Order: sequence, then structure tokens, then C-alpha cells
Amino acid sequence: MAEVQSSKGSPTLDMTPMVDLAFLLVTFFMLTATSRVTEPVIVDTPSSTADKLLPKNVILISIDDKGHPFYNINDSDVRKRTLQKMAQQYRIEFTAKEVETFGGMTSIGVPMASLKKYINMEDADRVKSKSPGIPHDSLHNELGDWIQFGRIEAAKQAKSEKDKAEKLGREFKYEPLRFAIKADGEANYIAVKEVIEVFTDLEIYSFNLITDLEQGPAPAKE
Repeated sequence: MAEVQSSKGSPTLDMTPMVDLAFLLVTFFMLTATSRVTEPVIVDTPSSTADKLLPKNVILISIDDKGHPFYNINDSDVRKRTLQKMAQQYRIEFTAKEVETFGGMTSIGVPMASLKKYINMEDADRVKSKSPGIPHDSLHNELGDWIQFGRIEAAKQAKSEKDKAEKLGREFKYEPLRFAIKADGEANYIAVKEVIEVFTDLEIYSFNLITDLEQGPAPAKE
């Protein structure tokens, strides 16, 4: 009987589905990822032994080593609406694109007259620029206006979210807006005192002072 020989061939693996999956994952991450905006001010905070974390819903005033105050509120939608209120207050027009860009930024430390130019800078140029800080004297208290409008818009945002939750029959967990000061360890005490006075003029008497956590001594073993 003649011997039947099986045809010999190397096995093949179709990589098309795997390549398709890889491209789908890359596309997904490109569409969902958000670029990290560089913080325009570096604040070297003093150390402490407090372990309380900064709340998420917060208006943060940073003070650099030269005593210049910077403003930030972490909710993007509240940031944009706060800018629109400041624009009305100081009669400055911002385009929809500028408002959207501002919503994705971090701290700002420039007067309103320079803000439009600052928003339209590239991220790297903002870092290189020397921010003079937000005016907060008795005649030009722009910092106080930023804080006040931010507080108002944050309250509106909370009410809107509460109404939506009630309509859907869901429980609404509200984290109250907090206020915080993050001062550089080299900042003059007078600069910090002036920012505190801005808070107290707005009848804000409770706020956090941000420091770096310094690890204390290990507990004694029994």
C-alpha cells in the first residue's frame, strides 16, 4: 500500500484582529485623555504634622515667595462661569474659545487687564512669564471679586446638581465649598495677612492653611 504523506506547512497566525484592537485602544485613550496643564507658580510650603487632606471642592489662593497671590477653583464649569462674571464686572469680552481654555487652566496670577493675553499664551510661555499676582488692595480688589464670584457660582452649581439628583430620585451628596491658602515658606507674613484680610472682608472666617506633611516620630513600641 502506498504511504500517504501529509503536506507539511508552517502554521500561520492572523494578526489583523490584534492590530485592530490596538488601534481602537490608542484611539480611545487619545479621545478621552486630557492634557496636564502646568502650574504657573511653584509654592514650597512649610512642613507640619497635620494630616488633614485638602478637600476637592475648594477655592485655593497660592502665594509665591515674592508674596504674589494666585487664584484657582478646581471645578471647570464653575471656573468658566466665574470668568464670565468677572468679564461683566470689568467690561472685558472673552471669546467662547478663551472661556473654554480658561476652564482647563490651573492657577492664575495676573490682573484682569492682562488676563486675555495670558489665556492666549502657549502653556510653556505661561510658565516662563512672570505673573505679578492678582491685585487685592482697597482700590483694586480683584482677588476679592474672584473669590466672591467663585463662591456664588459654586453655590449655583451645587443647587443645579441637587435638583438633577432629586428629579432622578437619587441621593445628593454635597461637599461644601472650602477655602484654602497655600503660602510659600519664604513668603512674607504681611502678604499672607493681606490675603486673610480679603477673606475676612468677605465674611469668610474658616479656611485651610496648606503645608507639607512632615512625618513625626514613630510611636514607642510596648
